[in-house]
Amino acid sequence: MKLLRSRWAFLAIVLISVCLLTGCFWWWNRGDDTSAVRSTEGHLALGNPSNANRDENNYLLLKPQYISSYNNTKHIPNWVSWKLTVKDIGTVPRRNDFTQDETLPKGWLRVKSADYSGSGYDRGHMCPAADRSANVEDNTATFILTNIIPQAGDNNQGPWARLEDYTRDQVKLGQEAYVVSGGYGQKGVLSKGKVAIPAHTWKVIVFAEPGNKGAASVTEKTKIIAVDLPNDEGIKQNKWQQYQTTVRDLEQKTGYDFLSTVPKELQDKLETKQ
Repeated sequence: MKLLRSRWAFLAIVLISVCLLTGCFWWWNRGDDTSAVRSTEGHLALGNPSNANRDENNYLLLKPQYISSYNNTKHIPNWVSWKLTVKDIGTVPRRNDFTQDETLPKGWLRVKSADYSGSGYDRGHMCPAADRSANVEDNTATFILTNIIPQAGDNNQGPWARLEDYTRDQVKLGQEAYVVSGGYGQKGVLSKGKVAIPAHTWKVIVFAEPGNKGAASVTEKTKIIAVDLPNDEGIKQNKWQQYQTTVRDLEQKTGYDFLSTVPKELQDKLETKQ
């Protein structure tokens, strides 16, 4: 009997490990199991940057449209990760239907759109609405407030938005993109004291050839963009290129491990290249 239990325990560990690498998490969040086949779609193909799990400040949130690490102290995502293909880009109008996240554990604060009202900050998308414009369901999912951070208008509507446009343009030209974005540091909280305001916003974009190959599609020639923007006003006219940095620099500032499924030797070459 003890041997049988040991084997089951071993199998459970193997299954969890495989899921962390491949993203087979459709069962994790209540309410997210309606699109199990679509739920991973490569969103964590290049790794889980903070090894997000059940920790309340590093809580893995799984949605068909993106996967994120949620912070229940700051009430914003630590990061949001998604894969972008040309099939995700359509003509569905922007929904603007910001909603609280009903999949959070019982008893956790659910941020509401009103918590941002009068704050002077945009409800800033991590996974952009236009990256999920193929259908209404996907577009609506980007307005769930666990995909949102307080973002200075000139950041959100300026270089950040232009980088989003550039990414979609590259995908329309035949690339696929693996994207992860978030914020670090803190410059205060919204006026009602619930939602932390990041001091910086950052993003890592890995462009790859189509084919659902994940980490296997990454080579020494792979194009990677990493940016680190101050979450401030006064930068609206600036080019996103002036905020380019290295993946390694962002790792040092955030404490995250990007591209963790890519072979270490290749990581070292790509993460130090700007």
